[in-house]
Amino acid sequence: MDFNEPVASGASARYEPPELFDVCHVGVVLRVVLSVQVVMLLASAFQAPDALEAFNRWSQTTVATLPASLLWLVLACAARRPLQRVQDRVQWLFAAGLGAAVALLAQWELAWLTQVLTDVPIPWGWPQVPAAVTGGLMGALCLAWLRHRARSVLPAHAAARLAELQARIRPHFLFNTLNTAIALVQVDPPRAERVLEDLSELFRQALSAPHGRTTLADEVALSRRYLDIEQLRFGDRMHVRWQLDPAAASAPLPPLILQPLVENAVRHGVEPCAEGGWIAVHTEVQAGHMVLTVRNSVPQQGALPFAPGHGMALRNVRQRLQLMHDVQAEFAAGLKPPETVGASPYYEVRLKVPISTEVQA
Repeated sequence: MDFNEPVASGASARYEPPELFDVCHVGVVLRVVLSVQVVMLLASAFQAPDALEAFNRWSQTTVATLPASLLWLVLACAARRPLQRVQDRVQWLFAAGLGAAVALLAQWELAWLTQVLTDVPIPWGWPQVPAAVTGGLMGALCLAWLRHRARSVLPAHAAARLAELQARIRPHFLFNTLNTAIALVQVDPPRAERVLEDLSELFRQALSAPHGRTTLADEVALSRRYLDIEQLRFGDRMHVRWQLDPAAASAPLPPLILQPLVENAVRHGVEPCAEGGWIAVHTEVQAGHMVLTVRNSVPQQGALPFAPGHGMALRNVRQRLQLMHDVQAEFAAGLKPPETVGASPYYEVRLKVPISTEVQA
């Protein structure tokens, strides 16, 4: 892949509202299944004379409740897009009604197993009522948690937008960019126009809707704009290397994930060093996941080779990745030792997300 690959000037994020029934994540599936099993364990313990009997009863109910929980998740995942467009009361009715239906199915399965093993006929009537009520309540509770989870996405994205806007209007960055454009107007008008377009795009992204998702390709395009502006200021002091895997371009990401990482690399790796420094952005696909790595040189300052910042940008990136990809997202950052003898240490940020947010069958 060419390190200086051109980027379309009109690249921008494609914003979508966060999905309410976003139950296709592995993390959501695990939480729902474990919550249901904990409730069933406590219910089994109420009537059991001892812990062993409670465990035995819970093991028997798991045969029915586990498939029922997974069925609720699969159907909710399949219907998530139509449910996103209906009224709130329809969503509540769907969640509770589907919970009651799968609970009745689980209760019938347990009764059928009991009849097979003990020849006791399946009772109809009252035994189905508690099962349906419990299933409906569990479905409603799950929807309430999903609503809370969807709402929690918005403050994190809003905080990222605010931090990005504050970074963009830092006086020295804004003044340097404008002064550079003014200086280029006389000698290179097309280049001055591109600088102002890049600055305009950075502001537009910072002030756009505070929720949604984008792709790695759009994040790379925005980061290139930022680095193009900084390249005019640092000149030969800053060396940028891009090594991009085309197969990773469609990986879904929250907006403004890559740009804060490369900005940190400029501020802490290139700007403090009189000799300048380097930044390397690498992407690749590994087993259905996109791996993004941002590395930068660190200035040598005696016994302390690197002076870390407050880590606010990194914490925000980690939080928004977890909100979008849950346990499927991995994030790590820290100072790395030299890879070869005589080389210098470097700082690395590495994140890993699934190419698709869907749960694979």
